[in-house]
Amino acid sequence: MSHITRPPKAAGSRGALGSDGSESTRPFLTDEVLERIGARAAEYDRQNRFFFEDLQDLKDAGFLRAAVPVELGGAGLSLPRMLHELARLAYHAPATALALNMHLYWVGAASHVLRQGDTSAKWILDEIARGEVFAAGHGEAGNDTGLAHSFVAAVPTADGGYRFTGRKVFTSLSPAWTWLGVHGLDSSDPTQPKIVHAFVRRQSQGLRIVDTWDTLGLRATRSDDTLLDGVLAEPAHVLRVLPAGPPSDPFVDGILAWAISGIGIVYYGLARRAFNLAVADAGKRGSAALGGKTHAHSPLTQLSVAQAAAAAHRLATPMPRRISVRRRQSLAI
Repeated sequence: MSHITRPPKAAGSRGALGSDGSESTRPFLTDEVLERIGARAAEYDRQNRFFFEDLQDLKDAGFLRAAVPVELGGAGLSLPRMLHELARLAYHAPATALALNMHLYWVGAASHVLRQGDTSAKWILDEIARGEVFAAGHGEAGNDTGLAHSFVAAVPTADGGYRFTGRKVFTSLSPAWTWLGVHGLDSSDPTQPKIVHAFVRRQSQGLRIVDTWDTLGLRATRSDDTLLDGVLAEPAHVLRVLPAGPPSDPFVDGILAWAISGIGIVYYGLARRAFNLAVADAGKRGSAALGGKTHAHSPLTQLSVAQAAAAAHRLATPMPRRISVRRRQSLAI
């Protein structure tokens, strides 16, 4: 049996735009970079160590700012293109890809509202173009309502800022982020509670990272807890103050579109890698029941491979394609 789904090969050069100004289909990350990253993945997990070397390689390759508009210093990659690259990265180093998705979705959300003429999040793109790393402070123990609610208190200040107090969990990129996007509950008016979306700096007074992370297979994400004790978000870094409950806002729409699609494509890339490893192993392991032939000759193995290959084929391109079609449709409305 052969490897049915392979990671796409990178071209000799990369770029976001073709000669006619349309988005290029050439891979952004080179095979050399991906193979170097893949060689480190297992050791990161064994040592429960953050992927500092991967991060530097990806910074040097321009990956962290790849979706920033060209005019702001990025490569202007669209969501479908970023998903394609994220799947390729996940094939080699799923923990690295998953953690960086928490940075990339801020790029996506900020770019989304900027395209609509809203410049409130442009500073995020400027910071990322300068090399800053953003992380997500959305996870909270016991909060299964997502961005509709928060157990973290957001207390307004006189000048329009907010002070956040509470505990965030699953804060991926803990050793490396420089800006943390958080949401909290402003209950200063109990009759009209609000959800506040804002950003705080790593060096903010009252912020502390607690080493809690030791999750097999995901150790390199270093998704440690973050304690907030009156941490200040300055007025310029308060992006949204929305009614509590299910959000309806373009910036939050951008968060969800990029975050959920990115998480899904990471696990797709991981599944492709698992499939290829299983197929390769089936071609090496001998079977006593088959008289010494490899398991690749077993009808049950062949059926399982065929079913998995069919499922992988169905998922291979539709997600980026559907997103691209829906994006064109939304722009036409």
